[in-house]
Amino acid sequence: MRIIKPKKLLPGDTIGIISPASSPVNLTKIEDGVKYLESLGYKVLVGENVGNTRGYLAGTDSERLNDLHEMFANKNVKAIISVRGGYGSGRLLDKIDYSLIRKNPKIFVGYSDLTALQMAFLKKAGLVTFAGPMLAVDFAGEIDSFTEEYFWRIVTSTKKIGRLSNPNNEKFFMLNKGRAEGKLIGGNLALFASLLGTEFFPDTKGNILLLEEIGEEPYKIDRMFNQLRLSKVFKNVNGILLGRFVDCYENDKAKNTLTLNEVIADYFQSMKIPILYNISHGHIKQTITIPFGLNCKINSTKGFIEIMESAVV
Repeated sequence: MRIIKPKKLLPGDTIGIISPASSPVNLTKIEDGVKYLESLGYKVLVGENVGNTRGYLAGTDSERLNDLHEMFANKNVKAIISVRGGYGSGRLLDKIDYSLIRKNPKIFVGYSDLTALQMAFLKKAGLVTFAGPMLAVDFAGEIDSFTEEYFWRIVTSTKKIGRLSNPNNEKFFMLNKGRAEGKLIGGNLALFASLLGTEFFPDTKGNILLLEEIGEEPYKIDRMFNQLRLSKVFKNVNGILLGRFVDCYENDKAKNTLTLNEVIADYFQSMKIPILYNISHGHIKQTITIPFGLNCKINSTKGFIEIMESAVV
C-alpha cells in the first residue's frame, strides 16, 4: 500500500485529543496538557468522551471509536494526540473506518498501547504515525526539553529527519554488525506481538523493526521474542532496533531467572542482521519520537540510525 504522510503542523492549527485506551486517574493531567499546547499557540479540541471511564478503559468501545472517527473527519483538526496508553486500543481495530483515515491523513501521536492503532493505520491506510509524547504523560507537569524538541521538530518540518541521537549523544550499543535499510515498523513489544495472525499486523519483509517494553519479567520478554521468532518476523526483517526495556526484571529474589540481557543475547546475537540496542525510546522521560512507515537506514558497525526522509509534507 502507498505510504501517506500527513501535512506538517502550522502555528495556530487545531490539535485533537482522544483516549483510545485508558484514562488517567488524575484528570487534571489532561487539563495541564491542554494548557501546555495552548501556550504554544495551538488550538485544542478535546474529544467528547475524553475523561470517561469503564473499568480500565477510557469509556466504552463505541465512545472511544466515535472520538477517533470524529477527529479524523473534522477538517479543522490537523493533528491527533492520545491522552495516554494503558489498554484498549486493540479492541477498536476491526471497527475502524480505514478509508476515512486514508482520505484524511493527519499527524497521529502516541506509544505503548497505541502501537496497535499505529500498525493498523500503516497496514490498512498507509498512514505514517508517530510514536511520541502523550498529553497526560509527557505534556503534563515537567516537560523534558529533549523529548519536546525532538517531537516538535519532526511534526513541523518538511526537512529530512536525518540521524537520530540519544540525549547527551549517548552511544547506541551494537549487538550485531552490519548495514540495512527498510521502512520503520514496530512499537511496544507486547502490542506488536498481539497483532500476529491478524489482518492488522504490518508487513515485515525487508523492513526495520523497533521494539520497546515496560514492566514485563524476563520470561515474558522471552515468550514474546519467541513468538516473533517462530512467526519468522526476525527472519523477514533487514535490521532490528531495541529501545528501552524499563523495569523488565524479576522482583522475586528467590526465583531462578535469566536476566534481560541474557534473553536478548539468546535471541539476537546469532542473527546475521544489524542490531542496535539502547535507543532512547519508550516509557522514559527523554524519548526520541519515532515515525513509523518511513525509510530508515542503520549502520550498527558505525553506530548510527538515519531517517531518510521527512515525516510530514
